Amino acid sequence: MSFPFYIARRYLFSKKSTNAINIISVISMVGVAVATMALVIVLSVFNGFHDMVASFFTQFDPQLKVVPVEGKTVASDDPVLTELRQLPEVDVATESVEDMALAVYAGHQAMVTVKGVDDNFSSLTHINEIVYGDGQFQLHAADLEYGTMGIRLAQELGTGVRFGQYIHIYAPRRDGQLDLSNPQEGFEVDSLIMPGVVFATRQGKYDRDYIVAPIGFARRIFDQQGMLSSLELRLKDGSDLTSVKRQMRRIAGPRFRVLDRYEQQADTFRIMQIEKLLAYIFLTFILIVASFNIIGSLSMLIIDKKDDVATLRNLGADDRQIRQIFLLEGRMIAALGAIAGIALGLLLCWLQQTFGLVGMGAESGMFVVNAYPVSVHYSDVLIVFLTVIAVSWLAVWYPVRYISRKIL
Repeated sequence: MSFPFYIARRYLFSKKSTNAINIISVISMVGVAVATMALVIVLSVFNGFHDMVASFFTQFDPQLKVVPVEGKTVASDDPVLTELRQLPEVDVATESVEDMALAVYAGHQAMVTVKGVDDNFSSLTHINEIVYGDGQFQLHAADLEYGTMGIRLAQELGTGVRFGQYIHIYAPRRDGQLDLSNPQEGFEVDSLIMPGVVFATRQGKYDRDYIVAPIGFARRIFDQQGMLSSLELRLKDGSDLTSVKRQMRRIAGPRFRVLDRYEQQADTFRIMQIEKLLAYIFLTFILIVASFNIIGSLSMLIIDKKDDVATLRNLGADDRQIRQIFLLEGRMIAALGAIAGIALGLLLCWLQQTFGLVGMGAESGMFVVNAYPVSVHYSDVLIVFLTVIAVSWLAVWYPVRYISRKIL
């Protein structure tokens, strides 16, 4: 044990001649602990919302999605897509044609996204887990073509879960000019009927805009025979997603993009990461303010220990060792505060995960969850600890050097 560290530890835990110094030291430690605890809890809550939103998308989005770099569609028999389909790690491959259209039902109308999919769509995604109604998810039966829409879209069109009339889908013709005397001739028109269910992903992007229909219907109404907007894939259990995605990108080359679930919703998750970063920055500023308490306690300690410093000099301690004593004192206060804050933060996160202590407010029943979701990422805990140590140690370095030079 070094000499400065031994003395600094004695100063930290021993009673000072002025009781106010002990009180200020405790307040300094508590301030750092509270700021650290806030960082751990807030970042964990952001992680909780991130993981919750990701779980909603995984019920509808494919595990991997291959889309063309240029244009909206590509030939479904493209050799690159065929090679991707035939990889041994691929368990389910579904072709999809997706575009905008106008939906009309009983005098109500809405702009919708028609997503045409293969019959194995329910094997590709978890859509059966998010449908509500009297029937089950299906795309067709005999000559009937079914369209399963998002719950908010069903409310907007006034269809309910099951309706007795057809819903008419209008899509602009790709060829020819619009005849203003008969504008309806400029649209392809076809009809769908509901299978008795709606889906609810709890994401407005899908629940408000999407109708899932047979891919034959989508190709017919959008005039995309033999084409696809995306090839959607699910891997076999136990496959390494990262390595398979890397392999697929090598095969796809510059003509196609291979997207995982996070990349398919890049804008949503990017916004959440920015919000998390801003919260981290604001709380770090609060931590900086809390660190000034350490400066105050060290200043008073240096004044209180002037006689001890003279004794240490007589024993052979030089100025560098004396400054190091007070630097270590401040750093130990910061380290103890950081450790206590992280421990309290983790404890409160565990209590929130287990018991849901903090609810979403008086109207919590209107939200997806009743209590704030929490997910502790230990990489964030490490970042918080390093941040607290760095900020606190930098905060005490210059003042200790300056004050000790003026007073001692």
